[in-house]
Amino acid sequence: MPSTLVLNADLDVCPALGTWIINNTQLLSGFSLFIAEDVLQELAKRHSLQGLSIVKARAIRQGGDIAMAATILNGEISGLIHFPSPPERQARDVLSEPLVRAALLQDLPIALNPATASALMQGVKRSRRGYLIFNPVSGQGDPEMELAEIRAHLEPQFMLQIWKTRPDRDPAEQAKDLIKEINAFDAEGEGDSIIIASGGDGTVGAVASALQNSNIPLGIIPRGTANAFSVALGIPTGLKAACTNLLLGNLRRVDVALCNNRPMILLAGLGFEAGMVDKASRELKNILGPMAYIFSGARQLVDQQPFHATMQIDGKEYRLDASAITMANAAPATSVMAQGFGEVIPDDGLLEVIVASPKDRMSGLSVLSSLAWSAIMSSSSSANHNNNIACFRTKELQIELDDVQKLVIDGEVLDAKTITLSVNPGALQVVAPIPLKS
Repeated sequence: MPSTLVLNADLDVCPALGTWIINNTQLLSGFSLFIAEDVLQELAKRHSLQGLSIVKARAIRQGGDIAMAATILNGEISGLIHFPSPPERQARDVLSEPLVRAALLQDLPIALNPATASALMQGVKRSRRGYLIFNPVSGQGDPEMELAEIRAHLEPQFMLQIWKTRPDRDPAEQAKDLIKEINAFDAEGEGDSIIIASGGDGTVGAVASALQNSNIPLGIIPRGTANAFSVALGIPTGLKAACTNLLLGNLRRVDVALCNNRPMILLAGLGFEAGMVDKASRELKNILGPMAYIFSGARQLVDQQPFHATMQIDGKEYRLDASAITMANAAPATSVMAQGFGEVIPDDGLLEVIVASPKDRMSGLSVLSSLAWSAIMSSSSSANHNNNIACFRTKELQIELDDVQKLVIDGEVLDAKTITLSVNPGALQVVAPIPLKS
């Protein structure tokens, strides 16, 4: 759900809270508002709260303040706005109340009257905001230590909200909720918000798929095994250096492809590429890190069988036998099968298509060697001189396979018999170093 605010007031102060809500409806529309039932009933007597996302909590008289305090302590709340009765009408210190105490323990923004509530919301509105979608199971480090390091680097300059990924929730859906919140904040053109994905290529790709065409920049703090998208764009893979890249804030527009109706920021592969990824299990990656792909690639070279395909590209039809077809939107040099042109250009509006058709294992080794040398030299000359390799650049293509084959799309392996690809040029803004002109 969108970021959540707890709104509360002692019952005799509810009219002031209601007036404040009405005066800030547009800004509050980006949040879910957690309000106790009895407070909500008092508010509804004088004010219409239509258009706002209200989450009802148990009535205060039934322990609702304690239940909401528990939600705050669970890290599910972004801020507290709580209007208490004036001191002469309350019998206890406001700071001893469960809601405020929980917010203090969680270091949340707190407002205790209309003036500070407005100041809090205006501060949020004008600040540089970073919404961090953090995958705690990515990489091999201690996620809590890594998160603490990220906060230490970014929070002096960003108002940072942390959203952890969950097994039951697609990070793309989390990002879509955040887009609604950001659009509400930035409605008057005063915002400066980014969504930051911290995890492996799967997390980054999911968030990127939600952000395409949104004009909200994607920041990346890579913590995966390969971090292929980050490496392809020159984004540093160390935590401190990646955070420094975000603070510098250089923006680069890159393409997003669509493969079988799935957004694709990296590459799709049939044959060798798909088999290599399929064989690189989570356990193998935990033990070997990036070397897992080299190990599984060697195994796949032995196992790979040729397949028959019909390719339609630029209005022409090609019938071919291949051991690998790789279609790349962006890829680092380590993605060897994408390197027929020596470099994959992520912002040219084109896909690089590499077809490898080796006759035997020795020819397969020759193909890998040629493509690797093309990557090292950033030149297509080596691949062009290998008769077992064909290279294309195109905006779209379609492949019909005689038999179902494994297809990998940005690291996800599935079965396919038909493949369709197209490019959405410049669809994604990424916080990345500006490439040097060659």
